[in-house]
Amino acid sequence: MPFNDQITRADAAALIPEEVSREILGMIEEDSAVMQVARRLPNMSRKQLRIPVLGTIPTAFFVNGDTGQKQTTTMQWDNVFVNAEELAVLVPIPNAVADDVDYDIWGEVRGPIRAAIGKAFDQAVLYGINAPAAWPECILEAAEAAGHEVTVGENGDLYDDLLAEGGTLSYVEEDGYMVTGHIASLSMRARMRGLRDLEGQPIFANAKQEDKTTYTLDGETLIFPRNGAFDPSRALVFSGDWDQLVYAVRQDLTYDVFPSGVITDGAGNVVFNAMQQDSAIMRVVMRVGWAVPNPVNQVNPNDATRYPFAVYKPSNAS
Repeated sequence: MPFNDQITRADAAALIPEEVSREILGMIEEDSAVMQVARRLPNMSRKQLRIPVLGTIPTAFFVNGDTGQKQTTTMQWDNVFVNAEELAVLVPIPNAVADDVDYDIWGEVRGPIRAAIGKAFDQAVLYGINAPAAWPECILEAAEAAGHEVTVGENGDLYDDLLAEGGTLSYVEEDGYMVTGHIASLSMRARMRGLRDLEGQPIFANAKQEDKTTYTLDGETLIFPRNGAFDPSRALVFSGDWDQLVYAVRQDLTYDVFPSGVITDGAGNVVFNAMQQDSAIMRVVMRVGWAVPNPVNQVNPNDATRYPFAVYKPSNAS
């Protein structure tokens, strides 16, 4: 775990004015891909949010004759919890560096830090990477446990692997859900771009909109995240009913700059002293939680096999 990283003069050299260029060139930062397609709940007022979820479904009966007796049924609700956990990072910057920068360095830091937090959230939700113990099983492992996985070439070709009977989308539909979107590896963009029908027309690429080519899978949008969260060695496409994945924010993203303070490592050793080293420390904090309530439905009442997501995996998935 890094406790002594900081932005040095060399790291900020591109921000310090030079005669050659005064512009900052960089890629557009992307936020969380999961948050783009999932359903956000109202902000949490405490650490834990309880969601009552239907656990059993009622049954209706025909009445036998004019005076037949009406039968009874029951219903049961289960609790699903959204646990807010903290995502945070400290960014030390020496005062001398900040003074020599001809830009708002703190403002420049915010975008990349926001993207880093989005990446950490996506990795935890999709793959379980560094996920808090209180969070639910990641989508990859939960989809595998439900048998909702297809390996490249399993059904013959890409089209059948995704769209045909026994494809990833069919697993979601067989459990009573409708796929509303997909998150795919950037490597899948080329595969889909190159797939043509018998007349040579692209199968997955729609007509250009505002000079941008959009990609859909069975009519639903494909997102190709560029925040570094996706691991194509483990999964190529996550497809599912993203309305069933909910997240809630306990504390929105906050940025605080402290002109003094110390940073310690895991053993309690002071590795950075802002006052002694003439520096400031930005603290970035967000508290967020997520869950997949997965309520019982008429199509598949079995909790062990019902899941609103499926995954398309490479043949050598680790």
